[in-house]
Amino acid sequence: MRIKTMMLALMVGVLGLMQGHAEAFPRYVGGDISLLPDYEAAGSKYNDHDGKPIPDFLQFCYDEGMNAMRVRLFVDPQAYPGQDPNAKQDLAYIIPLCQKIRKAGLALMLDFHYSDTWADPVKQWTPKAWEGLSDTELYQKIYEYTKETLQTLKENGVVPQFIQTGNEISYGMLWGPANTKNPLKVYTNDNTNWPRFLTLLRKAIQACREECPEAKIVLHNERVAKPEMLKFFYEKVSILDYDIIGLSYYPYFHGNMSVLEKALDTVTETAPDKNVMIVETGYSYRWEVPGTDQKVDYPYSEAGQDQFAQDLVNLLLKYDAVDGLFWWWMEYNPYGAGLSGWYNASLFNPDNGRAFKAFETICGFGTGHEGIDLGPDPENPDDPNASVGATGTDDAEGDALWFDVQGRALKAPTAPGLYIRRGKKVVICN
Repeated sequence: MRIKTMMLALMVGVLGLMQGHAEAFPRYVGGDISLLPDYEAAGSKYNDHDGKPIPDFLQFCYDEGMNAMRVRLFVDPQAYPGQDPNAKQDLAYIIPLCQKIRKAGLALMLDFHYSDTWADPVKQWTPKAWEGLSDTELYQKIYEYTKETLQTLKENGVVPQFIQTGNEISYGMLWGPANTKNPLKVYTNDNTNWPRFLTLLRKAIQACREECPEAKIVLHNERVAKPEMLKFFYEKVSILDYDIIGLSYYPYFHGNMSVLEKALDTVTETAPDKNVMIVETGYSYRWEVPGTDQKVDYPYSEAGQDQFAQDLVNLLLKYDAVDGLFWWWMEYNPYGAGLSGWYNASLFNPDNGRAFKAFETICGFGTGHEGIDLGPDPENPDDPNASVGATGTDDAEGDALWFDVQGRALKAPTAPGLYIRRGKKVVICN
């Protein structure tokens, strides 16, 4: 066999494959588990699909096929009046959790909220300690805060593989003090405040590149039901040095699966050089999630949740650019802990702690642990030869593993066709 390594653009032109999108191997699957320490401390009882106790939550996730986890970070949750107790993740809170994620051999996505409270489309309030800063001072502050946070994580043996510079920043971020009457938002087809927003992002990304040069930068938008807004947003941020389009998709907020399909078509056409991740999703197994207003295509039941998960995975697998799927608040589980139950869109049954079928279903999206190099071992951060999760990168002879177009790891190509090796697309010809 002859091996011809080609540039992506040439391969697209010759083969008509990959649709011009960025590389999508491996595929990451997991969840946002930002409140796991609280559930474990409260004594929540997690059980596997057969109802048997799970002794180690993260090990169970790893064994099931998950290969990544997401963790949110607030600046100073104590500074926000009337703070939601679930929004408590400051730096001291997340460090032990991030260490456990890395120790378990899972990739880490760090989600900067750049706020003291939930940052989302309807509130992107400036942290209390930053409220008196001018825009110029704020540019420097977001750079310093991002840089210092990543330095602290690295000192504790944690290097994220993915970094979100902002959470659901569809209308910008750092709007001003909480509940200000004139929030500094950005809008479609209106350039007001865009230079400010782009500068904030640029400075945050600069800090990430300096401290974690191997990490992939995610820009997160949730306007899935508004494809024209997605197009405008990702055209505007095209001048920035980022890697991944991050989307939120909840059918009870955004609409049915065809809405997501249209959104994916839009972003992959608008930014064909970027990968795409669904960084938040979920579906209720019991009843309507409070505050939702969309008609849904699936019953609110365990079977309905699993059917949603199946359809979601099947849709995402149609797109070469999509390489990530994260279920939000998947660890929610009051069983055994005496905690209140209301969310009902996690992956564990609050009545018996058992993992739902949808847990197993979404794992089918990922490519497992082969080919994922997580860098230095958190327990040996200064030893370049000590690594976590790198065993799938090379085979026994030290040669890189191959991947077929379905993302399956191979020792060697088995037939002529398109493969991935050492992060490059390779064509095998007879």
